[in-house]
Order: sequence, then structure tokens, then C-alpha cells
Amino acid sequence: MDEEMTAGIGHNSGRVDEPGKSWRKHVWTKARKDLIPTLPVEVVRLRVKRATELGLPYKTYAGIRASTGHDLIGFLFSNNALQVLRDGQPLPRDRAEKLAGLVRTTCAGVAHHPVTPTHLGALPGLMDAHAAPAFSDSWSAVRKQIRAMAQPADRFAIVGDTAFEREWAEAAQMAGYLRADQYFCG
Repeated sequence: MDEEMTAGIGHNSGRVDEPGKSWRKHVWTKARKDLIPTLPVEVVRLRVKRATELGLPYKTYAGIRASTGHDLIGFLFSNNALQVLRDGQPLPRDRAEKLAGLVRTTCAGVAHHPVTPTHLGALPGLMDAHAAPAFSDSWSAVRKQIRAMAQPADRFAIVGDTAFEREWAEAAQMAGYLRADQYFCG
């Protein structure tokens, strides 16, 4: 028996060449283009400068800004992202250089045990440090704790190295989450 007959009425049997597909694609592409505003060159220059001050590629910065509607003012860096895994360990050179190059940016650390907030906060480039939420904390407890570290939360991004740290950004409704390798090596 023919496959089209067994698929049932209204089923396209896996075909993707339905009529009107190219027209719908054209219409959606045009609508999306019309939604994106055309910014004056001066505004673009200021935003490129701000992206540089934050240590971000312009495309990443513009994406965060477009999704939140706000400028970023800072970052929360996990000790994993900073590659500081125990007290007494210095900040790796590449991390220290990146933090030293940031301008008009609030930077705070988030310390997972066994790293203490005291050690993390004393590292160059960080203005403060806090204890990380526990793995057993509820979603609302994580949200409350992370929001207390960065106000307003939607103007800070988390730079982390684990899926657990990504969840912090979601729970606290932060501006975004950046992987450490993306932020420090990108």
C-alpha cells in the first residue's frame, strides 16, 4: 500500500515542499526586518564602546540589551568561571587581565564551597563576593539569594561554568548567562 494513503487525511507524509512556503518565509523575514529598528550611527558607536567596556563582543552585548531592554551594569562570576577552586589559589593570569580591562562594570564573585567569599572577594577585579546557593535550595530561595547579590537583577549577567550556575540566571531573571569559555576566551 502507498505510504501517503496510510498516513491519513491531512497528513503531509513528511513532505516539506508544501505550497506557499517560500511566500511565508519571505513575509516572516520582512516582518522581522521591519521590527528591528535602524539605529543612528552615533548610538551604534556608543553601544560598541559599551560592549568593549564590558569585555563582550558587540553581537553578544546587543543580544542581551535587546532581550532585556536595559544596559548591562555588571557580572556575577562563579569561582568555577574564574578557575579558583580552593582558598589561597590566585586568579589565573588571563582572568585577571580580563577583569582589569573592564570599565564602568560592577563585578562580584559567587563562591562554591570550599572556596570562601572572603578569599574570592579579595581577588583583583572583584568588588565583592557571596556564598553560592546550596544545591538543595528551592528555586525561590535561589532567586532571592542571587537577586540580593545583584540589583537590579535584569541588569547583571552571570558568568559561570556549570548548568547549576545557568539555573541561577533563570531563577533570578538575570539579563543572561555567559559560559566562562565564551566570556574569557571569546
